[in-house]
Amino acid sequence: MNNYYKQKQIIARVDKKGNVIGKIEKWDAHKKGVLHKALTVALIYKDKLILQHRKHPAFDGVFDFTSSSHQLFINGKLQTTIDATYDTLKREWNLTKKDLAYRPKNEGSIYYKAKDPNSIYTEHEICEILITEVKKLPVPNYDFAYGYSLVTKEQLLNKKSKVYQNLAPWVKKMIEKKMV
Repeated sequence: MNNYYKQKQIIARVDKKGNVIGKIEKWDAHKKGVLHKALTVALIYKDKLILQHRKHPAFDGVFDFTSSSHQLFINGKLQTTIDATYDTLKREWNLTKKDLAYRPKNEGSIYYKAKDPNSIYTEHEICEILITEVKKLPVPNYDFAYGYSLVTKEQLLNKKSKVYQNLAPWVKKMIEKKMV
């Protein structure tokens, strides 16, 4: 596993309305199932969604929208969601602003709690959803992904498909809320 997952990072504890109520170390939050702020960014390439085959200590191997991460406290100040999104896309896909067709649009947020059946971690998040398009198909950083799939919206929504069966719990919640 790469060093990024070993770094001590401070994320925002939130209430169920998404208001920041404190700080917590990222892995401590995931071990204890503490509600915190997060983000997921979905990239679209030629009318298809890019699903990341997630390589991660929590929910390893599930299909995520292109990337999920957290807004971090840096020098005591919480990153904006857009800055955290750009950092995530750079780290996990080597993408910069110029590789995007437009600034990621914030589509709102979801609340969910899901225990990973294969680890000690629980995702308990108010997760902001961002969507944008890429100009060219990116190559994932294999420290964070086993690979990726390009899927149509119809494939994504087919509850009998292998794609749907492998989706991360938060992605299924986004589908339920019709956020994609």
